[in-house]
Order: sequence, then structure tokens, then C-alpha cells
Amino acid sequence: MKPAIPDASARQYTGGPSPVPGRGGNRDDRARKPGPSDIEPEIVALLDRSTQELLLAWRKSHHAEPPFGMSRDLIIRGLAYDLQQRADGGPNLRLRRRLQTLAAASEKGARSVGPGVVLKAGSTLVRQWRGHTHTVLAREDGFEYEGQHYRSLTVIAERITGAHWSGPRFFGVTKRARSSLLAEARA
Repeated sequence: MKPAIPDASARQYTGGPSPVPGRGGNRDDRARKPGPSDIEPEIVALLDRSTQELLLAWRKSHHAEPPFGMSRDLIIRGLAYDLQQRADGGPNLRLRRRLQTLAAASEKGARSVGPGVVLKAGSTLVRQWRGHTHTVLAREDGFEYEGQHYRSLTVIAERITGAHWSGPRFFGVTKRARSSLLAEARA
């Protein structure tokens, strides 16, 4: 049998809450994320601040000047949004990636029709429905069907079927359909 270790650092702390903040019994000592009720007074207080104080808060929050010509109202709204993000944690990784995909597609002149699906201007969608072939042209500002401009595929799908349909699903441009088409092409 080994003798007891006389070093105090080897002993475990056994009484009361843990001396390490955020660990052990006393949960009130932890730093917690502010909730919606905690930030409401801060948001309301923005209305009473002077424009100079708002500009200073903007610089502190964004590490930059507000955009030129930004009104006092928009500065207040931007600061309120920042407070809400701090309380709620902001957008999740999946949403941030989706926004980046949409931004990149927009820069390339492509049109997004659903999560993970982006059509370039000039793409043609063809669908057989009740013995008729329907052709839709993707444009930079929407879609063209039978010489008329539409802002969404859903409106076109409703016009063709007479019932509410998801346009991307009706024309087969959902993410699931695209991945199954790729799998068929590889086989």
C-alpha cells in the first residue's frame, strides 16, 4: 500500500461551492448570456441618446464609421439589432453559409430558387404536364413563361396546374432532385 501524498495540491476540494468560477454548485456566479428581457431597457434607452452618443456607440460596436448619410433612425435600429444579436447569439452557421452562397450567386448573376439551388440567367426549365410541354427561361430579374415575366416559379406552377405548388419542386430544381439526377448520371 502506498503512503498518503502530503502535497496539498493533490487533495480534492470538498467543501462548499467550487473555488473555480463557473464550476460547481453556485450557478449564480456564472456569466450568463443576456436574455430578451435584459436588453429591452437598453434598446429603449437608445431613443433617449444624443446623435453623438449613438455615433460613438456605432463606432465602438462596428469598429468603423456608420455609412455616409445613414439617418439617426437607422443607426438606432442597427444598434438595437446588435444588442439583439448579442442576446440571441446571431445567425447559426448554416444560415451564414446559405447567405454566403446567395451572395456569391448574386455576384455571378445567378438566380436562387430554393435552398442550395441556384440557376444562372439563361437556364431553361422544361416540364411535361398533362400532355403539354412547358418551358421556363430563368432571367436575371425573374422568370419568363409564354412571353410573360414572373418573379417566381411558384406563380408559374400555379398558372400551369391551377393549384398551389412549390415552383422549384414542380420544375424539379430542389436540392434532393438535383442530387438524385447527379447520382443517375454517374451510374
